[in-house]
Amino acid sequence: MSVLFPFLLYLSLALNQNNMEQEKSYLALGDSYTIGESVDEKERWPVLLVNQLKNSNVNLSNPKIIATTGWTTNELISAINAQNLDKKFDLVSLLIGVNNQYRGYPVDQYINEFEELLQTAIRFANDNPSKVFVLSIPDYGVTPFASDRNPDKIGQEIDAYNAIAEAICKKYSVRFFDITPISRKAKMNAELVAEDGLHPSGKMYKQWVDFIWEDVLKMI
Repeated sequence: MSVLFPFLLYLSLALNQNNMEQEKSYLALGDSYTIGESVDEKERWPVLLVNQLKNSNVNLSNPKIIATTGWTTNELISAINAQNLDKKFDLVSLLIGVNNQYRGYPVDQYINEFEELLQTAIRFANDNPSKVFVLSIPDYGVTPFASDRNPDKIGQEIDAYNAIAEAICKKYSVRFFDITPISRKAKMNAELVAEDGLHPSGKMYKQWVDFIWEDVLKMI
C-alpha cells in the first residue's frame, strides 16, 4: 500500500497537469455582434459557443474577444495591431463588415480589408486555416431600427457583402457559416431582437451557436 499510494498520487498529478496543458484557446474578432451589444456577457455568441463546446468535453478557455460596437474593417485592423498579440490560438473567428455597409464605404475597401483580416486570423491560428471560421453579416434591415431605412436595400447590400466574404473564405479554405437567414427570423419574432431594437438578443445568438457548434467542434 505504501508503494501504491505514491504511484497513484503521481499519476493523478500527471493527469491533471496534462489536462491543464491541453486547454485550448479561442480568439473572436469582430464588432457589435461579437461583443454582444445590448445583451449580457453570458449571452454573447462566442461565450455561448465556448460553453457549448465545454459541455462536449472540450477543454477550452474563455474567449479572447477583440470587438467593439461600430467597428469597420479598418478599425478592427487598427485595434488588432494595437494589441500587439504574439499568441497563437487553437480557434479563431471573424465577423465584420456591417458598419462598412452602414457607413456606405466603398465595396473595394471591404474586399481588401476583409482579406487582410482573414490572413491575420489565419496567422493567429498558427497558419492553419482549418482552425478559422467566419460568420456572415446578419441582416439588420429586418429590425425595428431599420424599418424606415429601406430594409430591402439593406438586405441586398448585406447579401453582396456576404458573397464577397464567402468567396474570400473559399480562396483560403476557411469555413464560412451563413447565419444571415437565421437573422431574418427577427422580422417575425421580436424576441430575437435586443431591447435596443437593432442587435440580436441572446435567443438569437443561441440559434447561431446551435447552427454552428457541431461543425466548430470538428475543427478543434
